[in-house]
Amino acid sequence: MARIQKDEEIDRLEEDIRRLKNKFDQFFAGIQKMPPTTDRRNLEAFIHELSKQNFRDNTRRFRFNTLLTRYNQYREMWARRMREREEGPLDFKRRQAALEAEPAAPPPPAERAAKPRVTSNGSDPYVRVAAGTQGEEIRRIYDQLSQEHGKLGTRPNMTFEQLTDMITKQSEVVRTRYNVSAVGFRVETVDGKVKLKAKPIQE
Repeated sequence: MARIQKDEEIDRLEEDIRRLKNKFDQFFAGIQKMPPTTDRRNLEAFIHELSKQNFRDNTRRFRFNTLLTRYNQYREMWARRMREREEGPLDFKRRQAALEAEPAAPPPPAERAAKPRVTSNGSDPYVRVAAGTQGEEIRRIYDQLSQEHGKLGTRPNMTFEQLTDMITKQSEVVRTRYNVSAVGFRVETVDGKVKLKAKPIQE
């Protein structure tokens, strides 16, 4: 009797998988508007219950494992088609190609070093900022910042007061970290972006 019951359960599992596949096929074909989420949840709960049973008969165990493998293949296919449906076929294929492509070899050191394009004047000196700076040095840095933005036709993205606060804090961090008395700042434009570069100065 128990064997007949287990055979019926596996027959039901096979039929439920077939029905769920048909419903997903209808969903991806546009016949159904919503995916059969509830049916899938019920089926996976049934699979979980069956997996806890002790199949002593090798034939029934083999049949159960075969159905489980088939269902897992369907799950992967449904997940892939859902992603393709959400992203669009072209975007999905591009993402898949990017994931499957071999990683590009890193560029040689000379190429990496030459990549950033510094378009500001390379001879601009660092402006020395020491503890207790009264603001003249920071004003020079702000003037350089405004000049570089002017070359790009843009405006500085911070006020003089904001720059003062940022340099004061950064100077303190650099002096403490490197145990130096001053910090040098310079403004340079790299790849069309105005940047502030700092370095410790040991005197």
